[in-house]
Amino acid sequence: MMKTQPPPLPERRSFLNRLNAGAASVAALAMSGIAMAQVKPRANTPWEPARHQKDDWLDELPGKHRMVFDTTTADGLGDALLFTSNFIRMNRSDYGLESGDLAMIIIVRHRSTAFAFNDAMWTKYGVPLAARSAFEDPKTKAAPKANVFLSQGYGEALNNRGTTLDAVSKQGVQIAVCSLATRAIAGLVAGAVGGSADAIFGELISNLVSNARMVPAGIVAVNRAQERGYSLVSA
Repeated sequence: MMKTQPPPLPERRSFLNRLNAGAASVAALAMSGIAMAQVKPRANTPWEPARHQKDDWLDELPGKHRMVFDTTTADGLGDALLFTSNFIRMNRSDYGLESGDLAMIIIVRHRSTAFAFNDAMWTKYGVPLAARSAFEDPKTKAAPKANVFLSQGYGEALNNRGTTLDAVSKQGVQIAVCSLATRAIAGLVAGAVGGSADAIFGELISNLVSNARMVPAGIVAVNRAQERGYSLVSA
């Protein structure tokens, strides 16, 4: 009877190496499958901004279209007043919409904030208000004694071209006034006249232009308005 001879040693080693490599591959695949099973699929949930009650006034403004103007200088405020007037006028003439169909906000912050206060404040504190705004009356070349954006008498001397804060407010435009900037103005005025910054802050917010409201910060209002569907115009 013939005996089967074992394969030569090199061939047996090659076979065992292939066997071990195959077993290792199977084990790796098994471990990979376990790891993949342990990874939870990510929820495909779209991001949504948080809502805060103090910003709900943005949704209370009626309108089929929403627009917010962000202003930081006197020139920017003048442009915003002019653009707001154009926006209202063209929606009326070309789309048959009235101003009540449009939700519009003009945010005044930084150097435009001082123009959120009425003539009485400019008569009393015109010099520090003008200094804060880096502004001079184009007629007198000095600090204004009244809020120039409440006057129609400047014509082409100002870039609002006669469109006043009162005019747009009567058409439902909301003026949002930066509280942070108002605090800074109150401090500047107090330093100039020797009064109390807190008392002057209270006086200023008691003398806002028509249809104006205080907001915590103008820059925050810019963000919140966009998150609630307002188109942003930076003026």
